[in-house]
Amino acid sequence: MSASSDEPAAGEPGRRAMRAGVIAMLPILIGIIPFAAVAGLAGTHNGFTVFETAAFSLLAFAGAAQVAALDLIGNGAGAGVVIATALIINVRFIVYSATLAPMFADASLRRRTVGSYLLVDHAVPLTLTRTEDWPRRDKVAFYTGACLIFWLTWQICSFVGSFFGSLPNTGVVAFAVPISFLALLAPQLRDRPKLFAAIVGAAVAVVGADLPANLGMMLGTFAGIATGVAFGWRAAGQQAA
Repeated sequence: MSASSDEPAAGEPGRRAMRAGVIAMLPILIGIIPFAAVAGLAGTHNGFTVFETAAFSLLAFAGAAQVAALDLIGNGAGAGVVIATALIINVRFIVYSATLAPMFADASLRRRTVGSYLLVDHAVPLTLTRTEDWPRRDKVAFYTGACLIFWLTWQICSFVGSFFGSLPNTGVVAFAVPISFLALLAPQLRDRPKLFAAIVGAAVAVVGADLPANLGMMLGTFAGIATGVAFGWRAAGQQAA
């Protein structure tokens, strides 16, 4: 690895690796700041106090699932719908955890527990690509630094968003949550399976909007997933033929 690499020098303490993780995450935070603010705003807009929203953010720290759960609770969804929706959104973390498991093989239980709590999407590719040849200890330190700065930014901006959400409604607040999800969704619609999944999921959710316990949202989620999987299999079969 070249001298210009981010890799810490031999024998250097893990603080250097942690600092490298913080620096690597900084550009990503530009896009996270408004989303975190919307997460806080979603809490107070849906009837939670600023304190309750902050506590939920500290305990859940779940990004899109956090926003979805707050919105569903605010709209009167049942506990089963809220939990199932959050699990579906966060199922990808099972893959992330399995990918990072070898890196934490020698880590203490405390370090593994903290690492699992701090896990965010963006830290996984950053750690895997920038610490490929590093010792495990430095990999964990890099990952921890990247996750910590993300966590700190999320909590601060979420609190700020919840404070502004507690102010008198100006009419713009009601659109903030759906707009944030559209902003996350639009860049992902790059192929047919994803496009059709979004269309079918949205259509089913709209048709089922009047169902009790916000079941329309759940049915739309399952319909979108099934459509995406079906079209993905079809595309894979055509490529193999």
